[in-house]
Amino acid sequence: MSRPTGRVLTLLELLQSGSTRTIAELAERLGVEGRTVRRYVDQLIDLDVPVESVRGRYGGYRLAPGYRLPPLMLSDDEALAVLLGLVAGRRAGLTTADRTANETASAKIRRVLPRHIARRLDTLLEALAFTDRPGESDHPDAGILLTVADAVRHRRPVSIRYTDRDGRRSERTLHAYGIVAHEGRWYVTGKDAQLGEDRTFRLDRIADARTLTGSFDAPADPDPAQRVVSGFATAEYRHEVTLRIQGTVEQIRAHFPASVASLEEPQSDVAPAPASERWLRVELRVERLDWLPPLLAALDRPFVIERPDELRDLVTALAARLMSSARRA
Repeated sequence: MSRPTGRVLTLLELLQSGSTRTIAELAERLGVEGRTVRRYVDQLIDLDVPVESVRGRYGGYRLAPGYRLPPLMLSDDEALAVLLGLVAGRRAGLTTADRTANETASAKIRRVLPRHIARRLDTLLEALAFTDRPGESDHPDAGILLTVADAVRHRRPVSIRYTDRDGRRSERTLHAYGIVAHEGRWYVTGKDAQLGEDRTFRLDRIADARTLTGSFDAPADPDPAQRVVSGFATAEYRHEVTLRIQGTVEQIRAHFPASVASLEEPQSDVAPAPASERWLRVELRVERLDWLPPLLAALDRPFVIERPDELRDLVTALAARLMSSARRA
């Protein structure tokens, strides 16, 4: 490939970023003068590539919006990054379609990879191991995901048909604040317009989504991700647990993350104690209690169980078993 032709292709790649590039910037990146950049732009236009000229102080060149450019040009590192992203997304369950679409997309990219890049990728995948199993969660519909994302961006209400975990179906109007990927699932968080309350919905349980007329103002904080994890910690479950644990926030959060429990420091008129000696109130809601006694034992911090009594009984039973095992040893 001749050097001028290579520079024209490089110019095309630079313009694919979607932003306006100044002549000075393009000249510097291509290692040519400004008039040569203009000549390269003319060559792209002759090839029916819609390059637009932008006037003004920050003017330059850009591609016409919505134009899809063949071919897609990726460097070695970019191609590896895309394929590894597909692999990681499939393992985590964060795909917007069934696994077949993910695999066919990977196959299409691999077919056009130079042999030396494909060999590098195969070598990496053979050496790569995962500590968890591939995500098995249901995948959200791509069309619904894009509709909700558009509603988030333009602050438009969206009508959704939703099926909750108990199989109950409903139609809701949602003021969507954001989309959050969390532990292998996709969620949308926002305000249920009928209830006037914040809600979080799993995207794979939404059967239909339609953008409505009108607009709304989204709150500045907390951000959508924080809303989702806080919502998990305060969701309605069978058991409500309240603990008091002595230690720092970091020590307690290592065992009780924000998606599991909420922390509160009790109010006191006494001068505050050092962080490691403070007692923090930990509240969580759970379906089962049996996993909490081993967790509290591993915490290695003083704690008090305020409720429920059933948890006290389970902790006492675990302590008795440990004492019995220690005597036998």
